[in-house]
Amino acid sequence: MATDSIPTCRWGIITTGLISSWFVADLAMPRSDAKANHIIQAIGSSSVEKGNDFVAKHLKDAPNQKPAVYGSYAEVYNDPNVDCIYIGSPHGFHKRDCLEAIAAGKNVLCEKAFAINAAEAREVFDAAKKKGVYVAEAMWLRHRPMVAELRKILYEDKTIGEVFRTTSDFQMYVDMANLPSTSRLRNLDLGAGSLLDIGIYPLTWNILTLEPDAPAPRPKPKILAAQSFVEGVEVTTSAILHYPESGRQGIITSTTEKRSGSKKIVATIDGTNGFIEVEGQAPSHPHSFTVYPKWTGDEKPEGKKYDFVRPQQGFIYEADNTALDLAAGKKESAIMPWSETIRVLEIMDEIRRQGGTVYPVDKA
Repeated sequence: MATDSIPTCRWGIITTGLISSWFVADLAMPRSDAKANHIIQAIGSSSVEKGNDFVAKHLKDAPNQKPAVYGSYAEVYNDPNVDCIYIGSPHGFHKRDCLEAIAAGKNVLCEKAFAINAAEAREVFDAAKKKGVYVAEAMWLRHRPMVAELRKILYEDKTIGEVFRTTSDFQMYVDMANLPSTSRLRNLDLGAGSLLDIGIYPLTWNILTLEPDAPAPRPKPKILAAQSFVEGVEVTTSAILHYPESGRQGIITSTTEKRSGSKKIVATIDGTNGFIEVEGQAPSHPHSFTVYPKWTGDEKPEGKKYDFVRPQQGFIYEADNTALDLAAGKKESAIMPWSETIRVLEIMDEIRRQGGTVYPVDKA
């Protein structure tokens, strides 16, 4: 595709951790179907040395990407050649990093969970509105083409009839006893716990499959939740979401006490005329789904599988949509508007309230 016919976005990357490495690798990959040109303009790290190591490791196959490397985040925020800041820091730092970028007049795409709680998100969006900049939560799952196709099958084609239940579970193992107290997976100041880190994905699958398109803001479901703890850190969350008007129910579970092994079904959607199984490495990494007719006999019926090519990690979809939003002069994402980010955090706030997880910022 001719690159002069599509918008260009110059990115400033905040932090040099795993999630940022995935994001820049996706930005840098060549594509014939690109919707935007992505330039990695600047890298912000705790030191120039770490930043240079990040570039050497993750952009070695992208000679056209030659970002400036800074030993502070402020230098990225103040770089006049940066159009949008990607924030890949732990969610305990998201409010701080967003507010600093906004204060510098920069647009922002911030990783999930967008903040520790809904109050923090409101503060960020208020600042963005006053400054007149674009801010969006980088919930990459919502931007994937397979999600749009799945929702079409559910609510336009109604292939499985009326949806009445969704279940989704995310498992990973964290050796809590051997983590340093400063780890984001153990430190409550940084939002430690399975819910904000991985439970947000089962919650997202429930929201995407149980709720037809409706004008924002959407209603919140009724919630029944419980949580378990190790050394004061939430390690297992289970919650039931109930939508009184439709009768639909969602079951979300997350734990950092068990590795998922070879499990391939990351979500199941049940309807009155059939069911759908979403396959993938984890709820955050889906690659296909299979639509089945109603199961009435002893053996599982034959289904129709929908496979989706995932370029690299799949971050490119949210990056493209952000670039298109900026080119159109938008201040928030239609896919993940501010009201939806706040609503998701309010749901997680209520799950934590019932489960007993209290972060220091909740007391502020």
